[in-house]
Amino acid sequence: MDRSPGRIRRSIGATCLLLAACLLAPAASAQTASEGLSPTLANIKRTHAVRLGYRESSPPFSFLDQANRPIGYSLELCEAIVEEIGVEVDDPDLRIEYVKVTSDDRIAAVTGNKIDLECGSTTANAERSKVVAFSPLMFVAGTKLMVPRSSTISAPTDLKGKAVVVTKGTTNEQAMHAVDKKFSLGLNIVTSPDHEQSYQMLVDGKVDAFATDDILLYGLIARHKTQDKFKVTGEYLSYDPYGIMFRKGEPQLKAVVDRTFRKLGSGRDLIPLYNKWFVARLPTGERLGVSISPQLEEAFKVLDDTQGASN
Repeated sequence: MDRSPGRIRRSIGATCLLLAACLLAPAASAQTASEGLSPTLANIKRTHAVRLGYRESSPPFSFLDQANRPIGYSLELCEAIVEEIGVEVDDPDLRIEYVKVTSDDRIAAVTGNKIDLECGSTTANAERSKVVAFSPLMFVAGTKLMVPRSSTISAPTDLKGKAVVVTKGTTNEQAMHAVDKKFSLGLNIVTSPDHEQSYQMLVDGKVDAFATDDILLYGLIARHKTQDKFKVTGEYLSYDPYGIMFRKGEPQLKAVVDRTFRKLGSGRDLIPLYNKWFVARLPTGERLGVSISPQLEEAFKVLDDTQGASN
């Protein structure tokens, strides 16, 4: 038998390689498990959890119930996406982690990998689409004004020299600056961190109007049962199509989100889901009574994959 030093070194080297291969086998298996998945989906498969960003005071899209649990139309859509993600990553028992976001930090929460889906009342526009991705259309809103019932404000020109509160980081903030410039109103535009605080500023008489999306104004009035104290007035000052927000540059994740909406559309689930949150009585007791718009109903029908098969 050859016991030369060279033969012994080669034998030891081969043994070390074999041991290394055995030690690396679990890591290789883990890598294979997430192979081919986009970064977000791979992380979800690894952690067995999906992080949903929610808003505390954006009824009926995303808000807290009496037990301080996040609920709403947007969250229910996100939960449907989570089910489809489970199919994609072959994990039907994904855990949902709820992460609070605000209008000001929600985009950073998506791009900074703090949440996987933002389930609130976020406008999908060209500027934001440069840094994040959006689901198909889920709602259409526009900036309007909430004022006291006794107020004579009914048009942008009635705001001359007035104080208007907007929630920081919203498209409504941009809309009011545009209106101020267009009509030379000399507005005092005040910002607050969240819709609830903006509403409270109007209640406390610190501002003359609260400008945000009309449906959110109706939601806040219904939630606080102040129909006799406040009204929503004026023409639309912006056009705001809503979507679920997620990370840009992940075609596989986008495909999962789009597929979820097509399944809901084909199953005729979107309109009943809308009616549950906008027409029927909410779990918190109030009722908005806002029927679906023809534009949104048509957008939902376009998502129905069975339409093409029947024509």
